[in-house]
Amino acid sequence: MKALVYTQPLEVQLLERPDPALADGEVVVQIEAVGICGSDMHAYHGHDPRRKPGLILGHEFCGKIAESSVPGYDVGQRVTGNPLITCGTCDYCVQGRDNLCSRRTMVGMTRPGAFAQYMSIPASSLVEIPQDMPAVSAALTEPAATALHAINLSQRAMARPLPENRTLILGGGAIGLLSALLLHAYGCRGTVLAEVNPLRRDSAERHANISTYDPRETPVEENGFDYVIDAVGSKLTREAALRAVKPGGVVMHIGLQDWASEIDMRKLTLAEITLMGTYTYTTADLRATVKLLQDGVFGDLSWVTCMPLADGPRAFAELDSGALASSKVVLVP
Repeated sequence: MKALVYTQPLEVQLLERPDPALADGEVVVQIEAVGICGSDMHAYHGHDPRRKPGLILGHEFCGKIAESSVPGYDVGQRVTGNPLITCGTCDYCVQGRDNLCSRRTMVGMTRPGAFAQYMSIPASSLVEIPQDMPAVSAALTEPAATALHAINLSQRAMARPLPENRTLILGGGAIGLLSALLLHAYGCRGTVLAEVNPLRRDSAERHANISTYDPRETPVEENGFDYVIDAVGSKLTREAALRAVKPGGVVMHIGLQDWASEIDMRKLTLAEITLMGTYTYTTADLRATVKLLQDGVFGDLSWVTCMPLADGPRAFAELDSGALASSKVVLVP
């Protein structure tokens, strides 16, 4: 099969790889569409020691079952899935918080991913999608579920209902834009997005109906927002998030561009700021997101760029250079 392989920092190549063998408890999925995630770009830059050269990346996928070793998972059935391979028995799994599974592994990180014509995955990780659901829409389930999980988690710490909060989103990539679209669907108005790429700012204004600004030119509004989503996770955005949030407000930290940095602990303490982290989504979130996507909650998705899998090297290079306006690139094998 053809597969897009991470070969060295700043390089992915379309190579020939053996088809995955069918294992007990697993299925082989014929990939119909797969998105490029920010974590894939992190690996591409050589910044993720867990993803080593020679790996097939990719975990935002949809497809149809090509082979199955598990009754009830039939050939031809269309699916997306949870790329986190969880144990199902630890305390977190039995509580329904399988994203925190203490023994989790992951496709596109600890095993071959979805930038290929075929991928194997445990049947227990699959999430069924409607047979008529567009492949590109279904491939957005994973990043959209990340936004859903983060926003729903944030609401537990808010003093007032979500629509009453003035919100700042730092970063106009896929998670930032999907968060903006979901907030609009939840009735939030006046959301502001900070993004350095002018093409992405224009896309967000057109598709998410929000105001944007370039944080390099306009200082963050200090104590101006009840709720801040950091969809980048750099030293600069962490500092900006703490400056922007009002006393008593909530900062939701999603992105992980930088692994560590200092933050304003004095303000966090004296202003009773709630700083929350989030990791991916639960399987329940994925199932809920499939329905939201099918119902059009995230809009018409015209902001997504589709490219053949063979153009994967170009897609990675253009994302790296900032030449693409799109917040999401989906590859089609």
